[in-house]
Amino acid sequence: MPLVAGVDSSTQSCKVLVCDSDSGEIARSGTAPHPDGTEVDPAAWWAALQTAIENAGGLDDVAAVSVGAQQHGMVCLDESGKVVRDALLWNDTRSSAAATDLVDELGGAAEWAKRVGVVPVAAITVSKLRWLADHEPEHAAATAAVCLPHDWLTWRLSGSTDVGAVRTDRSDASGTGYFSAEAGTYQDDLLELAMRGRRPRLPTVLGPHDISGQTSSGATLGPGAGDNAAAALGLGAQPGDFVVSLGTSGVVSAVGHAAPHDAEGIVAGFADAAGRQLPLVCTLNGAPVLAAVAGMLGVDFDELDRLALSAASGAGGLTLVPYLEGERSPNLPHAAGALQGMTARNLTAANIARAGVEGLLCSLAYCLDKIAAHGVEAERIILVGGGARSEAIRVIAPAIFGKPVLVPTPAEYVALGAARQAAWALSQSDSPPSWSFGITTMFTADPAPEVLDQYRLAQPLTLGQT
Repeated sequence: MPLVAGVDSSTQSCKVLVCDSDSGEIARSGTAPHPDGTEVDPAAWWAALQTAIENAGGLDDVAAVSVGAQQHGMVCLDESGKVVRDALLWNDTRSSAAATDLVDELGGAAEWAKRVGVVPVAAITVSKLRWLADHEPEHAAATAAVCLPHDWLTWRLSGSTDVGAVRTDRSDASGTGYFSAEAGTYQDDLLELAMRGRRPRLPTVLGPHDISGQTSSGATLGPGAGDNAAAALGLGAQPGDFVVSLGTSGVVSAVGHAAPHDAEGIVAGFADAAGRQLPLVCTLNGAPVLAAVAGMLGVDFDELDRLALSAASGAGGLTLVPYLEGERSPNLPHAAGALQGMTARNLTAANIARAGVEGLLCSLAYCLDKIAAHGVEAERIILVGGGARSEAIRVIAPAIFGKPVLVPTPAEYVALGAARQAAWALSQSDSPPSWSFGITTMFTADPAPEVLDQYRLAQPLTLGQT
């Protein structure tokens, strides 16, 4: 059967998976690192992609390719297709003041939520463009087209140098701040607002399995996707599925049909890679919370799990609010973490470990609740990411979330989702191929709403409130 390739160009590295187009079975793979930093010359992504392709045995026998990549990154091109300046990545925070200005200039967060379903923060492309216009006007003036990392890599794979030939998809466009996932259209006036009256070209938005072009070897190019949407496609997530990704940060997304308009700016109105909506909430504090608690106790992760599971639910009244790096959801950038409810009786290593696990999961439950408030009902929860390797996380999660939790076999789901999209573009069928998604283990537990109540009471104390 034909082979297809999926690319995951993430912040840290580039991964390439070559898969059977019918079954999704992985035939071979390759990786290459990306440079550190919050601004990167896109040429480094291209070099890493070439190395990853070589390490995967090449793509000469591959019939279709799609690229999934980190969202929001600002790639500016001049009229000839050359990169104007290094790309600003999602984690570059110099645009935070620009985001605040944009929110105010449009009349507040509610107006942004109504227009595009996304309220500008530093990570969003529209905020980075305002920063560019204000701080590097010569680069803004030279910018003939703006695109995102996956758009640029797909365009480079096509061999084109025409900036009018750049393509994107709904999922990645929905993270820019000037595209409405609900309406499926760019909001050009918001782009002009960001760029101080300029209107550079934007990529053509393709449908979920539209063909973007061909590689130099004749392989079909799929439309590509943002990383969270590609992961959902790789997991086979369906309406009613909430995907909880516990990595450096925490990300909760939900496949659904309703587009959120959250004036708080907590729920982002993103699109998925299959023509639906993907409301998403991101936290700043993820699996490193577990590392911090383990370090405080002087134990490794296995012992942290053992300690946490040896303690009773609720950790004897001990609660960890895990805002160790401030927090994004809720938007509390200057907050700090706190261990609340300490007594001479409950301050044990086991309770501290349990409070660390429960506090992290409660912060994610907050995200689940915020999405559910916009009409998306959770039927099942899929837990992925490095934090899902923790036995304590897997066992305690269903009690905190109040739902069964499915833990898939660990895999590169962004690259798998991109490969699945490539197979879909190749077949041009009405729906993506039915691959095996590797969900192997279900964890269940009696709901523990009292732990969530305990956490909610502790949150205001973290900010010095009563």
